[in-house]
Amino acid sequence: MAIRYGGNPASTAIAVVADLAAFVIGLWIMMYALDANRTNDFVEFVRDSANWLAGWSRDMFTVDPDWWRVLLNYGIAAVVYLFVGHALARSVRKIG
Repeated sequence: MAIRYGGNPASTAIAVVADLAAFVIGLWIMMYALDANRTNDFVEFVRDSANWLAGWSRDMFTVDPDWWRVLLNYGIAAVVYLFVGHALARSVRKIG
């Protein structure tokens, strides 16, 4: 894993956290699109985690239909986590 993320432990941690955040948000988008059972504990955990992670972008756009709103608002958060997280990891790797 260290080779994939550059070898610096701090930059590796930053990149992994960004990837996990984007993964959780992407998982929620997929579960929403596939109409997962929202009373299931795992689905509820993923939804709550994605809501917390994407709280700043969750209601950025109010479009119809609902699946498009979820894809757009949560997708923005996932992309921002990936770009910002990996840019930060890259700059930490250059410093160290």
